[in-house]
Amino acid sequence: MITVIIAGGSGTRLWPLSTPKYPKHLLKLTGERTMLQTAYDRAVKLGDRIYVVTEASHSDIVREQLPELPDEAFLIEPGRRGTAHCIIFALDAISRVHDHDEPVAFIHSDHHVRDIGGFARSFSLAAKVSQTNNQITLIGIEPTFPSTGFGYIERDGVKQIDGGVFDVESFKEKPDYETAKKYVESGNYLWNCGYFVGSVSTFLSEMRLSAPDLYNNFEILASIPNIHNPEYNEKYLEFDNQVIDIALIEKAKSLAVVAANFDWMDVGSFKDLHDVVPRDESGNYYSGDNIHAIDVTNVYIRNEESDKPIAVIGLDNIVVVNTPDGILVSRKDVSHRTGEVAKKLQSNS
Repeated sequence: MITVIIAGGSGTRLWPLSTPKYPKHLLKLTGERTMLQTAYDRAVKLGDRIYVVTEASHSDIVREQLPELPDEAFLIEPGRRGTAHCIIFALDAISRVHDHDEPVAFIHSDHHVRDIGGFARSFSLAAKVSQTNNQITLIGIEPTFPSTGFGYIERDGVKQIDGGVFDVESFKEKPDYETAKKYVESGNYLWNCGYFVGSVSTFLSEMRLSAPDLYNNFEILASIPNIHNPEYNEKYLEFDNQVIDIALIEKAKSLAVVAANFDWMDVGSFKDLHDVVPRDESGNYYSGDNIHAIDVTNVYIRNEESDKPIAVIGLDNIVVVNTPDGILVSRKDVSHRTGEVAKKLQSNS
């Protein structure tokens, strides 16, 4: 199996740690390796042919973080054009050097997974299902609470009951809380985490049927002899910005889904991040020096300027982050709104 790591995005909800210059997948957030490096650690369990798609402005840092990969493994977008075009770019590059019937797994660089063995088994099963049925096969996450931040996959028609393989009935956009409760209580829905597996042939076959504009854009790229020459970059930059879920996956005529056999989290806020890092007996997490905390519980405090002391006294359920790019103080349960501030700062810069 070939694996493509999608290493894009800006991670605005983790400002001031994550910035446009250094987004979250390039940071050490959950351990001694960056999120991109831990995604690579998972990818090597799927197969030894790994590609990374990233945008030109981050390509040097991405290469530095993954010295194990050869130059040809880095697929550099001349500019961001959404996950749909990121994926057809990868499919074009793969189609030039690999068998068109070999499964290709698309994974993300900013997810947190502990059970790498379960991750590998789920993708191996998805690859078999995709090859057997000539279907793009998704991996969905069993919901653990009624999240309003994820899309949902409605499953229907069991393909393989002991393997947790199903046909996809429909997709649901991010619901309100009451609707999300109904989805979780029904037991018939999975979180859509953006993982899918299919060969080049399978993807192109589905594009012809369901997304002819994407198929046409693939053909435009494939007709250009060399990737990354000026003509290729120019054509790529003419494409519009599209999300793969909307442009192809939700329109697809036939899809399968595998219920994930591993733990998973999209680290999209400081609340999420606090949930996956080690904490003391009071639920506190500290990173960096010169932190002085008195009578605090359930706090996330990070100081990246050791010459500046941070003092936090008598607080609960808060995030305090100090970096050279800014200072954040927030209640943890509303820390996802950090993205609103980050986008405002970007627009003013």
